[in-house]
Amino acid sequence: MGYAGINYSSPALGSAFSSLIPAFTFVLALLFRMEKLAIRSSSSQAKIIGTVVSIAGALVVTLYKGPPIISTPPASITLHRPLGSPHSDWVIGSLFLTVEFMLVPMWYIVQTQIMKEYPAELTVVFFYNLCVSVLAAIVGIFTEPNASAWRIKADIGLVSILCSGFFGSFLDNAVNTWVLKVKGPLYVAMFKPLSIVIAVVMGVLFLGDTLYLGSIIGAAIISVGFYTVMWGKAKEAVDESGEIGDPESTSNPKVPLLQNYLTQEPRS
Repeated sequence: MGYAGINYSSPALGSAFSSLIPAFTFVLALLFRMEKLAIRSSSSQAKIIGTVVSIAGALVVTLYKGPPIISTPPASITLHRPLGSPHSDWVIGSLFLTVEFMLVPMWYIVQTQIMKEYPAELTVVFFYNLCVSVLAAIVGIFTEPNASAWRIKADIGLVSILCSGFFGSFLDNAVNTWVLKVKGPLYVAMFKPLSIVIAVVMGVLFLGDTLYLGSIIGAAIISVGFYTVMWGKAKEAVDESGEIGDPESTSNPKVPLLQNYLTQEPRS
Protein backbone atom coordinates (compact mmCIF):
# COMPACT_ATOMS: atom_id res chain seq x y z
CA MET A 1 0.00 0.00 0.00
CA GLY A 2 2.76 2.43 0.92
CA TYR A 3 4.90 1.90 -2.18
CA ALA A 4 1.85 2.05 -4.45
CA GLY A 5 0.68 5.24 -2.72
CA ILE A 6 4.04 6.93 -3.21
CA ASN A 7 4.13 5.78 -6.83
CA TYR A 8 0.72 7.34 -7.51
CA SER A 9 1.36 10.52 -5.51
CA SER A 10 4.76 11.66 -4.17
CA PRO A 11 7.25 10.97 -1.33
CA ALA A 12 6.29 14.30 0.26
CA LEU A 13 2.68 13.20 0.56
CA GLY A 14 3.83 9.87 1.99
CA SER A 15 5.87 11.68 4.66
CA ALA A 16 2.92 13.91 5.49
CA PHE A 17 0.62 10.90 5.94
CA SER A 18 3.21 9.10 8.09
CA SER A 19 2.93 11.90 10.64
CA LEU A 20 -0.63 10.76 11.31
CA ILE A 21 0.54 7.42 12.77
CA PRO A 22 0.72 8.74 16.37
CA ALA A 23 -2.86 10.04 16.15
CA PHE A 24 -4.22 6.78 14.73
CA THR A 25 -2.23 4.78 17.30
CA PHE A 26 -3.47 6.92 20.19
CA VAL A 27 -7.11 6.48 19.15
CA LEU A 28 -6.75 2.71 18.68
CA ALA A 29 -4.85 2.34 21.96
CA LEU A 30 -7.71 4.09 23.74
CA LEU A 31 -10.30 1.87 22.06
CA PHE A 32 -8.41 -1.29 23.06
CA ARG A 33 -7.74 0.09 26.57
CA MET A 34 -3.97 0.07 26.16
CA GLU A 35 -3.83 3.77 27.07
CA LYS A 36 -5.67 5.56 29.84
CA LEU A 37 -7.43 8.85 29.20
CA ALA A 38 -8.54 11.11 32.03
CA ILE A 39 -9.23 14.63 30.81
CA ARG A 40 -8.49 16.16 34.20
CA SER A 41 -5.22 14.26 34.55
CA SER A 42 -2.09 16.21 33.63
CA SER A 43 -0.47 13.07 32.16
CA SER A 44 -3.39 12.49 29.77
CA GLN A 45 -3.45 16.17 28.80
CA ALA A 46 0.28 16.01 28.08
CA LYS A 47 -0.13 12.96 25.84
CA ILE A 48 -2.97 14.55 23.85
CA ILE A 49 -1.25 17.92 23.45
CA GLY A 50 2.12 16.33 22.65
CA THR A 51 0.61 14.09 19.98
CA VAL A 52 -1.14 17.00 18.27
CA VAL A 53 2.01 19.17 18.44
CA SER A 54 4.20 16.40 16.99
CA ILE A 55 1.81 15.91 14.08
CA ALA A 56 1.80 19.67 13.43
CA GLY A 57 5.59 19.75 13.45
CA ALA A 58 5.82 16.83 11.03
CA LEU A 59 3.44 18.60 8.65
CA VAL A 60 5.58 21.75 8.85
CA VAL A 61 8.75 19.80 7.96
CA THR A 62 7.00 18.07 5.07
CA LEU A 63 4.92 20.85 3.54
CA TYR A 64 6.83 24.07 4.33
CA LYS A 65 10.35 24.75 3.09
CA GLY A 66 11.04 28.42 3.62
CA PRO A 67 14.36 30.10 2.78
CA PRO A 68 17.51 27.94 2.65
CA ILE A 69 19.74 28.04 5.72
CA ILE A 70 22.59 25.69 4.76
CA SER A 71 23.33 24.97 1.12
CA THR A 72 25.99 22.40 0.28
CA PRO A 73 27.47 21.58 -3.12
CA PRO A 74 25.99 18.51 -4.80
CA ALA A 75 27.76 15.21 -4.26
CA SER A 76 29.73 13.53 -7.02
CA ILE A 77 27.04 10.82 -7.26
CA THR A 78 23.61 12.25 -7.85
CA LEU A 79 20.44 10.29 -7.39
CA HIS A 80 18.04 11.33 -10.11
CA ARG A 81 14.54 11.22 -8.72
CA PRO A 82 11.59 11.66 -11.06
CA LEU A 83 9.35 14.54 -10.13
CA GLY A 84 6.26 12.76 -11.35
CA SER A 85 5.06 9.31 -12.18
CA PRO A 86 3.43 8.14 -15.40
CA HIS A 87 0.70 6.70 -13.17
CA SER A 88 0.22 9.92 -11.20
CA ASP A 89 -3.14 10.04 -9.43
CA TRP A 90 -3.21 11.84 -6.09
CA VAL A 91 -6.66 10.53 -5.17
CA ILE A 92 -5.67 6.87 -5.54
CA GLY A 93 -2.27 7.58 -3.93
CA SER A 94 -3.91 9.26 -0.95
CA LEU A 95 -6.28 6.32 -0.57
CA PHE A 96 -3.40 3.80 -0.55
CA LEU A 97 -1.41 5.90 1.93
CA THR A 98 -4.42 6.28 4.23
CA VAL A 99 -4.94 2.53 4.30
CA GLU A 100 -1.23 1.92 4.96
CA PHE A 101 -0.98 4.33 7.87
CA MET A 102 -4.15 2.92 9.41
CA LEU A 103 -2.77 -0.62 9.14
CA VAL A 104 0.53 0.33 10.83
CA PRO A 105 -1.13 1.36 14.14
CA MET A 106 -3.33 -1.73 13.97
CA TRP A 107 -0.19 -3.85 13.62
CA TYR A 108 1.31 -2.10 16.67
CA ILE A 109 -1.81 -2.97 18.67
CA VAL A 110 -1.79 -6.61 17.54
CA GLN A 111 1.94 -6.98 18.08
CA THR A 112 1.67 -5.56 21.61
CA GLN A 113 -0.98 -8.15 22.43
CA ILE A 114 1.18 -10.90 20.92
CA MET A 115 4.09 -9.90 23.16
CA LYS A 116 1.85 -10.15 26.21
CA GLU A 117 0.95 -13.72 25.34
CA TYR A 118 4.32 -14.78 23.90
CA PRO A 119 7.18 -12.52 25.10
CA ALA A 120 9.93 -13.78 22.78
CA GLU A 121 10.93 -10.95 20.46
CA LEU A 122 13.33 -12.72 18.11
CA THR A 123 11.01 -15.69 17.62
CA VAL A 124 8.10 -13.39 16.78
CA VAL A 125 10.26 -11.39 14.36
CA PHE A 126 11.46 -14.61 12.69
CA PHE A 127 7.96 -15.90 11.99
CA TYR A 128 6.85 -12.40 11.00
CA ASN A 129 9.58 -12.15 8.35
CA LEU A 130 8.90 -15.73 7.23
CA CYS A 131 5.21 -14.99 6.64
CA VAL A 132 6.04 -11.73 4.87
CA SER A 133 8.53 -13.52 2.59
CA VAL A 134 6.01 -16.18 1.61
CA LEU A 135 3.24 -13.67 0.95
CA ALA A 136 5.56 -11.30 -0.97
CA ALA A 137 6.83 -14.18 -3.10
CA ILE A 138 3.31 -15.27 -4.03
CA VAL A 139 2.22 -11.72 -4.87
CA GLY A 140 5.49 -10.99 -6.70
CA ILE A 141 5.21 -14.02 -8.96
CA PHE A 142 1.80 -12.92 -10.22
CA THR A 143 2.56 -9.19 -10.46
CA GLU A 144 6.05 -9.48 -12.01
CA PRO A 145 6.14 -12.33 -14.58
CA ASN A 146 9.30 -10.94 -16.22
CA ALA A 147 12.12 -13.31 -15.20
CA SER A 148 14.85 -10.72 -15.81
CA ALA A 149 13.42 -8.51 -13.07
CA TRP A 150 14.23 -11.21 -10.50
CA ARG A 151 17.96 -11.32 -11.31
CA ILE A 152 20.08 -9.88 -8.53
CA LYS A 153 23.32 -8.27 -9.67
CA ALA A 154 26.33 -7.10 -7.63
CA ASP A 155 25.35 -3.43 -7.73
CA ILE A 156 23.42 -0.91 -5.64
CA GLY A 157 20.36 -3.15 -5.89
CA LEU A 158 22.09 -5.91 -3.92
CA VAL A 159 23.31 -3.39 -1.34
CA SER A 160 19.80 -2.02 -0.88
CA ILE A 161 18.40 -5.55 -0.44
CA LEU A 162 20.99 -6.44 2.21
CA CYS A 163 20.59 -3.13 4.05
CA SER A 164 16.80 -3.25 4.07
CA GLY A 165 16.89 -6.88 5.17
CA PHE A 166 19.28 -6.27 8.09
CA PHE A 167 18.32 -2.77 9.23
CA GLY A 168 14.64 -2.93 8.28
CA SER A 169 13.24 -6.44 8.47
CA PHE A 170 15.51 -7.64 11.29
CA LEU A 171 16.95 -4.85 13.44
CA ASP A 172 14.08 -2.38 13.16
CA ASN A 173 11.40 -5.01 13.77
CA ALA A 174 13.33 -6.56 16.66
CA VAL A 175 13.75 -3.21 18.43
CA ASN A 176 10.14 -2.20 17.72
CA THR A 177 8.84 -5.52 19.06
CA TRP A 178 10.87 -5.23 22.26
CA VAL A 179 9.79 -1.63 22.89
CA LEU A 180 6.15 -2.52 22.18
CA LYS A 181 6.37 -5.15 24.90
CA VAL A 182 8.01 -2.78 27.39
CA LYS A 183 6.35 0.58 26.67
CA GLY A 184 3.30 -0.01 24.47
CA PRO A 185 2.18 1.12 21.00
CA LEU A 186 1.91 4.89 21.61
CA TYR A 187 5.53 5.11 22.75
CA VAL A 188 6.74 3.50 19.50
CA ALA A 189 4.43 5.58 17.30
CA MET A 190 5.70 8.84 18.80
CA PHE A 191 9.11 8.24 17.22
CA LYS A 192 7.65 8.35 13.69
CA PRO A 193 7.58 12.18 13.42
CA LEU A 194 11.07 12.24 14.95
CA SER A 195 12.31 10.02 12.12
CA ILE A 196 11.43 12.77 9.62
CA VAL A 197 13.80 15.14 11.43
CA ILE A 198 16.54 12.49 11.50
CA ALA A 199 16.07 11.91 7.76
CA VAL A 200 16.45 15.65 7.08
CA VAL A 201 19.65 15.89 9.15
CA MET A 202 21.19 12.80 7.53
CA GLY A 203 20.24 14.11 4.09
CA VAL A 204 22.13 17.34 4.79
CA LEU A 205 25.19 15.55 6.22
CA PHE A 206 25.55 12.65 3.78
CA LEU A 207 23.63 13.56 0.61
CA GLY A 208 24.36 17.28 0.39
CA ASP A 209 20.71 18.30 0.68
CA THR A 210 19.83 21.90 1.44
CA LEU A 211 18.65 22.69 4.97
CA TYR A 212 15.58 24.94 4.92
CA LEU A 213 14.06 27.10 7.62
CA GLY A 214 10.88 25.01 7.61
CA SER A 215 12.88 21.94 8.62
CA ILE A 216 14.36 23.74 11.63
CA ILE A 217 11.00 25.11 12.76
CA GLY A 218 9.29 21.75 12.26
CA ALA A 219 12.07 19.93 14.12
CA ALA A 220 11.69 22.27 17.09
CA ILE A 221 7.91 21.74 17.14
CA ILE A 222 8.30 17.96 16.91
CA SER A 223 10.82 18.00 19.77
CA VAL A 224 8.42 19.92 22.00
CA GLY A 225 5.56 17.54 21.22
CA PHE A 226 7.76 14.46 21.61
CA TYR A 227 9.09 15.42 25.04
CA THR A 228 5.61 16.46 26.14
CA VAL A 229 4.29 12.96 25.43
CA MET A 230 7.32 11.40 27.09
CA TRP A 231 6.73 13.54 30.19
CA GLY A 232 3.08 12.46 30.25
CA LYS A 233 4.05 8.80 29.97
CA ALA A 234 6.65 9.15 32.75
CA LYS A 235 4.20 10.93 35.06
CA GLU A 236 1.57 8.27 34.35
CA ALA A 237 4.07 5.55 35.29
CA VAL A 238 4.91 7.37 38.53
CA ASP A 239 1.22 7.73 39.39
CA GLU A 240 0.57 4.05 38.73
CA SER A 241 3.56 2.97 40.83
CA GLY A 242 2.28 5.16 43.66
CA GLU A 243 -1.13 3.53 43.49
CA ILE A 244 0.39 0.05 43.41
CA GLY A 245 2.60 0.79 46.38
CA ASP A 246 -0.24 2.14 48.54
CA PRO A 247 -0.62 -0.32 51.45
CA GLU A 248 -4.23 0.72 51.99
CA SER A 249 -5.38 -0.45 48.56
CA THR A 250 -5.64 -4.15 49.40
CA SER A 251 -8.29 -4.69 46.74
CA ASN A 252 -5.84 -3.71 43.98
CA PRO A 253 -5.02 -6.84 41.90
CA LYS A 254 -1.45 -5.57 41.47
CA VAL A 255 -0.69 -5.66 45.22
CA PRO A 256 2.47 -7.67 45.90
CA LEU A 257 1.88 -11.33 46.65
CA LEU A 258 3.50 -11.28 50.13
CA GLN A 259 1.44 -8.27 51.22
CA ASN A 260 -1.75 -9.89 49.93
CA TYR A 261 -0.86 -13.08 51.79
CA LEU A 262 -0.29 -11.26 55.08
CA THR A 263 -3.67 -9.52 54.85
CA GLN A 264 -5.50 -12.81 54.56
CA GLU A 265 -6.92 -14.45 57.67
CA PRO A 266 -5.05 -17.57 58.83
CA ARG A 267 -6.73 -20.85 58.14
CA SER A 268 -8.15 -22.77 61.07
